[in-house]
Amino acid sequence: PAGKIVSYKQIARLVGMPDHARRVGRAMASAPAELPCHRVVNSAGRTAPGWPEQQNLLIAEGIEIKPNGCADLKKYLWNLI
Repeated sequence: PAGKIVSYKQIARLVGMPDHARRVGRAMASAPAELPCHRVVNSAGRTAPGWPEQQNLLIAEGIEIKPNGCADLKKYLWNLI
């Protein structure tokens, strides 16, 4: 949902492939624009490299980005599992 983030690792676990977070990342890179892929970050809360707009999209939803470039997982992580 808007205002929440999820990690590649969480999605990998959800689909039954817990050791394939990178595969999820590659799939998200080619996902259709209408999917809210900007809400998916790595397990440290870091946004995707080469996609500077991702941070702006997250900020627009009220998700704060820390000075180190990561979203606060404790505050914004959507607990799927």
